[in-house]
Amino acid sequence: MTKPAICERGNSVENKREVQLQAWCESVTGQAQQDLQPVFGDARPWRYYRVTDGVRSFIAVDTQNTEQALRNYSAVADSYSQHGVFVPELVAVHEQRGFMLMTDLGSSLLLSHLSEPTMVSWYSQVYPQLAKIMQVQMTEEGPLPTFAERELRAELELMEQWLLKEHLQLQLTAAEQALWQDFCERMVSNALEQPQVGVHRKLHARNILVQGEGELAFTGFHDAAVGPITYDAVSLLRDCYVRWPQTKVQQLADDCYLYLRQTRSDLNVDQATWQRWFDWMGMQRHCYVSGLFARRYERDGNPGYLQDIPRNLAYLHDVAAIYAEFDDFRAFLVERVMPAFAQSE
Repeated sequence: MTKPAICERGNSVENKREVQLQAWCESVTGQAQQDLQPVFGDARPWRYYRVTDGVRSFIAVDTQNTEQALRNYSAVADSYSQHGVFVPELVAVHEQRGFMLMTDLGSSLLLSHLSEPTMVSWYSQVYPQLAKIMQVQMTEEGPLPTFAERELRAELELMEQWLLKEHLQLQLTAAEQALWQDFCERMVSNALEQPQVGVHRKLHARNILVQGEGELAFTGFHDAAVGPITYDAVSLLRDCYVRWPQTKVQQLADDCYLYLRQTRSDLNVDQATWQRWFDWMGMQRHCYVSGLFARRYERDGNPGYLQDIPRNLAYLHDVAAIYAEFDDFRAFLVERVMPAFAQSE
């Protein structure tokens, strides 16, 4: 398989934007910025840098986004803060160029604090914040976008287009195509039958920062929307970047259900229904991120996320094994997808 050229930081377009961002940061802080220091990022094309005003440090962000997207992000940050969710404070925004400057909440990712002995305690601290995030369905810019059928199908299509076809070069038979379509229908129906709440949509341990007193701060809410009630919970507990023993995850999923039952009147289903919602929502998300990570490589020349695809395929396989209706889909993964991925490495 022909490998795409890898994008370097020295790319002329990227370098020009760095120069522009550096000049803007200097104008905002009144401090010369000798060099932008790249910091944490995500699977989006957003770029993050640490800068200083001589006393404090800040995070500068090149979103490469539209003015409306920046206004939406700022509005979500304000609404989250008003609901008691700790988020970075926006210091300055350059809407035309897609630049933001925000307070620096450090680099102590929740991911670096997690271990089997500590994970239950840490994740349990997220539930009250998750309940607050669910309350945010509107900002000063208006209602949050709806994460509904069209968006669900678009996410599933990422796996078909970018992982199966582009990266693995699989030619699906008519039977496999029908199997995939049936799987997608089940994923969409499962999501739409759930209560629709405010969702962060990128809630995982790389987007949560631990502060000095153990308080949790949240980042990465670029795509906040109104969507299925289990979306953030399964994104958190079946994290696309780290995997924990199923017994621990099950305990946490049960605890999350019980917590939300106490705080939300619209979660009036039994635990078995919640569990199916949770499991199937996770399958939809792991299809999405597998396709997204493949696209980051095939289209954008970024190989950094390929190593995370096997974990997400394993999630798909193991959850499919629980439900008889996914026996054929699991066989498709075992016989076609997983061997093709192993061969591509």
